[in-house]
Amino acid sequence: MSIIPSIHPSTPDETAPPSAHSTAEIDTATASFSPRLYNADLAPVTHRTWRVYDIFAMWMQDIHSITVYTFAASLFFMGLNGIQVFIALAVSVVIIWGLMNLSGLAGQRTGVPFPVLARSSFGVWGANVPAMIRATIAVIYYGILTYLGSTGLQIALLQLSYNTFEPMTKPSFLGLSALGWLCFALMWIIQLAVVRRGMEAIRKFQDWAGPAVWIVMFVLMIWMIIKAGGNISFNLSPHQASGWGLTYSMIAAIALTVSFFATFLVNFADFGRLTPDKRTVVRGNFFGLPVNFILFAIVSVTVTSASITVFGEAITDPVALIQRTDSTTAILIGAMVFVVATIGINIVADFISCAYDFANLAPRRINFFRGGVLAAVLSVLPLPWHLYNNPDSIAYFVGGLGAFLGPLFGVLMTDYWIIKRGHVDVDALYDDAPTGKYHFLRGFNPRALVAVTAATIPAAILALVPYFSAWAPFSWVIGAALAAVVHLALSWRQRAPKQVAA
Repeated sequence: MSIIPSIHPSTPDETAPPSAHSTAEIDTATASFSPRLYNADLAPVTHRTWRVYDIFAMWMQDIHSITVYTFAASLFFMGLNGIQVFIALAVSVVIIWGLMNLSGLAGQRTGVPFPVLARSSFGVWGANVPAMIRATIAVIYYGILTYLGSTGLQIALLQLSYNTFEPMTKPSFLGLSALGWLCFALMWIIQLAVVRRGMEAIRKFQDWAGPAVWIVMFVLMIWMIIKAGGNISFNLSPHQASGWGLTYSMIAAIALTVSFFATFLVNFADFGRLTPDKRTVVRGNFFGLPVNFILFAIVSVTVTSASITVFGEAITDPVALIQRTDSTTAILIGAMVFVVATIGINIVADFISCAYDFANLAPRRINFFRGGVLAAVLSVLPLPWHLYNNPDSIAYFVGGLGAFLGPLFGVLMTDYWIIKRGHVDVDALYDDAPTGKYHFLRGFNPRALVAVTAATIPAAILALVPYFSAWAPFSWVIGAALAAVVHLALSWRQRAPKQVAA
């Protein structure tokens, strides 16, 4: 059975790219949209310019990062050997590919961003609930990744002129040195400059930035293999799991990898909407996920394994490895490429989501860029360097990701593909009248909210209470499954009739 749902014949208002209509037709349709629900950035997309390579490059931006590198290498320390890690990654990324297609195709068919699509499931006002959950997580991540990128800038500046910048490395304010604040501010400004011109500028940026990281990673891998004299062991775990422990570790590794992509699974409609057809989404995701992720994981694990031979310890931070080279040029190039990579993933994974989510709160006052600026400002408030350097806070934050995002995905996908059979009245998504199709009860769909609540509470307990630590890796799966079951049970009578082809 295919993991990609078949595309039923659809009504013109749902699937046809708005650019296929005349300007007069578009103006007539948008004239009836409520300004409380509509602005130009939240409108159905009018130009679908993203092709297979653009989706592939977007995934390169997301995957070619320090966080993914560290995550892939960390699976070895769950008691798995090299072959077992690769099997777990391969299985999980195929699952992710199928789930991501579900989310992306919903965006491609409707042409609207995630918070607007969520109105069909949660209500025109209730959609702000999942949007704000997603935005809160994105804001925290945005701050952490901005800080991580700023450390690359610090390395580059110190390498260029140590005597000039070293005095600025002493702690000075709120736990960050003067040089740290300078580099953090530079990263903050550079990211806003990239996104100032909107999604088309982001597409062009990622199309060259993603491959640039690949080049550096391959060079780093070759250099490490040569330094290790080819003496590389992929059995990094100090204690090899066996029996039930091995089975648990394999399943947990698969579940954790799926959870690692929990943020994108919720709002991938933001990108799917920009593609012209189903084939583009599916093929772009295939090359960007199964192919790209497994290759990057192989490189990450190889470099980490070689670091044990070369340096006597497993180093899971590529920037730290580059710092140990004897070449100033290599350190500068490596540091700057990873700065670019961090900018790319932060924009793609966090800024875009926040921009749409905050715009959805008040479309008349907040557009795409203002929503992103609001997120950038808020990202500084938690002092992200403290979060990143505190293992306990990071553990709880990552654990909470699956618990809160899994239920959202479960409701959104079952509602779109099963309850509504893949058909949404796009115009009704911008209708705030009490008689509107997605107004439900005062703008909220109580069935969807009950399903999310019923699933989030047990998932959060499993993820965050130490007593249930053995179940923590499965919080996303459990949350998504519970939400899907509850929502289907509550909403089955509202299921759309099957559409018969003419």
